[in-house]
Amino acid sequence: MKLLIQIPAYNEAECLAEAILALPRSLPGFQAVEILVVDDGSTDGTAEIARTAGADHVVRLPRHSGLAGAFRSGLEACLNLGADVIVNTDADNQYDAADIPRLVQPILDGRADLVVGDRQTGRMQRFSPLKRWLQQMGSRAVSAAAELSIPDAASGFRALTRESALRTLVLSEYSYTVETLIQAGARRAAVVTVPVHTNPARRPSRLAHSLGGYLVPSIATLLRAFTHYRPLKVFFWAGGLMLLSGLALAGRYLHFYLAGQGQGHVQSVILAAVLLIVGFQTWLIGLVADLISYNRRILEEVLYRLKKQEMDGRGRLKTSEVHNAGSQGDEGSAQECSRKS
Repeated sequence: MKLLIQIPAYNEAECLAEAILALPRSLPGFQAVEILVVDDGSTDGTAEIARTAGADHVVRLPRHSGLAGAFRSGLEACLNLGADVIVNTDADNQYDAADIPRLVQPILDGRADLVVGDRQTGRMQRFSPLKRWLQQMGSRAVSAAAELSIPDAASGFRALTRESALRTLVLSEYSYTVETLIQAGARRAAVVTVPVHTNPARRPSRLAHSLGGYLVPSIATLLRAFTHYRPLKVFFWAGGLMLLSGLALAGRYLHFYLAGQGQGHVQSVILAAVLLIVGFQTWLIGLVADLISYNRRILEEVLYRLKKQEMDGRGRLKTSEVHNAGSQGDEGSAQECSRKS
């Protein structure tokens, strides 16, 4: 079996070498362990530092595409390089590389398709009490949406099988963490979490420049992904709330009408009618959205089979070929992908 450790990196010249040097070069259960760095349009020599530090492969994107885009390109390149298991970690050495054996063990045991490292954010002293609480509430919301138990949904320290990587479809422009978990839950994938350790922070987060700048896109991504994969639930509850409100107002008016006071409460009748009509229409929209969701699942299955057929027919690519296939489907192809000789 072959393990590829991928590192999305954007202007990480200061921390990248330390992160690469900490990674294991051999692990029980794997015949080969290789490191791939995705240089997301860096301007500080990140790619050169990656090669010098010992990265086996470097994929250079022509321009900065964001964390989700770099993750997507990394998965594609790892698959092309014949990875059986892929581990994703951060370029700032946030995650303790010594926990990688623990991260991949559930996959080796056949218990998991996707493993998420739990940073145990409730005990992270570098997070403020508000941020710890928000992390916990966010993870609970994602767990409910994905119908999984994920104590640290925002963790990027993950391991996934080749099959799971082939089925992963990242459409978000912000981050992959939430969307991929809801996808995994929708396809009933085996998702396991393991506790992991973190290293002291070397720099502020680049994904979240402020609390609001993190919450707004994260909530938008959660709602979008949940609506894509479980539309009937979203529209059923929204429509049901309107219908119940309309029925309550109609009952209120009926009460006053029977008491001989109906003339002063005509507004309740109008609002009740509006709510009942809109609630019923919302249910109809939910049915249509559910049918569209089924079509989406069919398209995802077709895409999965095409990718699998393409890679099986092509065989596991030689490293020199990754330049041509590393980032198909993204905004631009990789400008360079090279292997340390």
